[in-house]
Amino acid sequence: MSRKGLPEGAYGLKEGQKYVPYIPSEKVMPEFTALSIVVGILLSIIFGAANAYLGLKVGMTISASIPAAVISMAIVRVVLRRKSILENNMVQTIASAGESLAAGAIFTLPALFLWGESPDALTMGIITFVGGALGVLFMIPIRRYLIVQEHGKLPYPEGVACAEVLVAGEEGGTGAKYIFMGGLVGLVYKFLGDGLKLFPTEIEWEIKGYEGAAIGADVYPALLGVGFIVGPRISAYMLGGAILAWLAFIPMITFFGHYIAEPIFPAPAPIKELGYWGIWSRYIRYIGAGAVATGGIISLIKALPTIINSFKDAMKGFGAKAAGKIERIDSDMDAKWIIGGVLILVVLMAVLPQIPVGVLGAILIAIFGFFFVTVSSRIVGLVGSSSNPVSGMTIATLLITTVILKSAGYSGQKGMIAALVIGAVICTAAAIAGDVSQDLKTGYLVGATPWKQQIGEIIGVLASAVVIGFILIMLNKAYTFGSKELGAPQATLMKLVIEGIMNGNLPWNLVFMGVATSLMLELFGIPALPVAIGLYLPIHLSTPIMVGGIIRGIVDKMEKREDVLKEKVEVGVLYSSGLIAGEGLMGVILAAFAYANVDLALKSMPLGQWGALILFLIVAWTLWMYVDKVGKTNIPKNKTISK
Repeated sequence: MSRKGLPEGAYGLKEGQKYVPYIPSEKVMPEFTALSIVVGILLSIIFGAANAYLGLKVGMTISASIPAAVISMAIVRVVLRRKSILENNMVQTIASAGESLAAGAIFTLPALFLWGESPDALTMGIITFVGGALGVLFMIPIRRYLIVQEHGKLPYPEGVACAEVLVAGEEGGTGAKYIFMGGLVGLVYKFLGDGLKLFPTEIEWEIKGYEGAAIGADVYPALLGVGFIVGPRISAYMLGGAILAWLAFIPMITFFGHYIAEPIFPAPAPIKELGYWGIWSRYIRYIGAGAVATGGIISLIKALPTIINSFKDAMKGFGAKAAGKIERIDSDMDAKWIIGGVLILVVLMAVLPQIPVGVLGAILIAIFGFFFVTVSSRIVGLVGSSSNPVSGMTIATLLITTVILKSAGYSGQKGMIAALVIGAVICTAAAIAGDVSQDLKTGYLVGATPWKQQIGEIIGVLASAVVIGFILIMLNKAYTFGSKELGAPQATLMKLVIEGIMNGNLPWNLVFMGVATSLMLELFGIPALPVAIGLYLPIHLSTPIMVGGIIRGIVDKMEKREDVLKEKVEVGVLYSSGLIAGEGLMGVILAAFAYANVDLALKSMPLGQWGALILFLIVAWTLWMYVDKVGKTNIPKNKTISK
């Protein structure tokens, strides 16, 4: 190596140049160890639980790779004093599978609860494990093409960033303290607010003189962290959608409701009796569903050229043959295990009662699963995991497969459940495939052994699948899916799509209003999907996210030095990830208390709405404090790749 950080060529290669990773192929060091497996499994469960709570609340999850890598370094290198970058990489590989599997589960399976079903943990575990395992196995044959041959063409942003963190930690730098501090703040804040009920975590005020209008905020650190991570633009898009709903649509419906004495479907009571929460629940959510579905489909249509090219190019990966002896850094799982594993999973889907899709459904899953795994693996290489349109792929799957199932005679609750399970398996497979490709890119850069990482991914999938059902059951009993506390936006949308096709019972006029809204936004050059999510969710979620986005925007504007700005953003992302992980973990702990009928709440709530707002702003100040002091103190800097 010519300098500190990743080797030359980490971002691209010259003609005929071969990339030599941080740990060369001929060097062997601890990698797939008992320690890495145990720590990886524990972090997989923790991040999976935290992301399940966060995703059900706000409709988005965070990438676990970098936080897991930082925590792994703190445990393996600092506490246990073991020095092996490949061991740390294996930990983050296993750990990140939990977050991706949770995304596939929470985007779909809560719809079963919304239909009045009571799926057990075994059923949900089997569904998500099959989807996750398919995602891993389908991605392996295209690894050599996407990760190796396309090196320098596909940036894989999270994969490269995680490699940078691992290398920086190997050479002495670490940001674990920021994650731990953020995690402590998020955990304690959540316990005081939702555990002891020291202050309200949802605050709102009616706007006097503007009937039906209201402004509010869920004053949670996790939402603040989400806003910093996604940045000011996406935060503003979400808040714009919320303003459209809560300061335009709801007051408009309230105004006309004064002149209508009879209930209007789908509300059971006259509009004038509903209030703004009732109007949001009975009308706005359908408009938002139409907007979100259209935004997702538009995103998918925009990506069609990439999708088609991705599919064509990725097929070349099956024919890629290593010349001569396969090196350690280029060895995948044996093909017989891949083919045999896929065949076993398809047979299990066709016969297991927990996956009630039959032979037709198993075939549809295999076809759509392979296609969208290929698409997902390529798209995350271009735009990163955060922008991977997994929900759009799932909606597209449901639109086609539900029609096929209905034509084949599936109907009623049975048909809807079969369609949803197909969507759940494919959604999980696509989410896991995106994670696998990012992790394999990290491994390629640092010099990991691919087949060991692939087994690690399956271990992470299995560990998360074992517990995800119990987590969903606890969260539903504690907060109830579809409620203000845990809206489960994507799952609700999947439910509406399936019902609309199977039963034709959607209030289509409201849905078409949402469709028109998204189309209008796209004509103005505004990306419809983030605005539609803000329209669909209560404004109480978008306002705290905007606060985090504003802090990120101020940092971006004020800092002129690129190297310092990069470090400030990294510190902010690590601290924000801690806020999210800490609050999410406490949310699961409190759900366990609620499940056991243990009430921790104080008899009275000493702090009111203004007190809650002040505490939230103090947390926001801690985020700003940590970010702002970077470059002004002697905080160690990780010098990585020179431009």
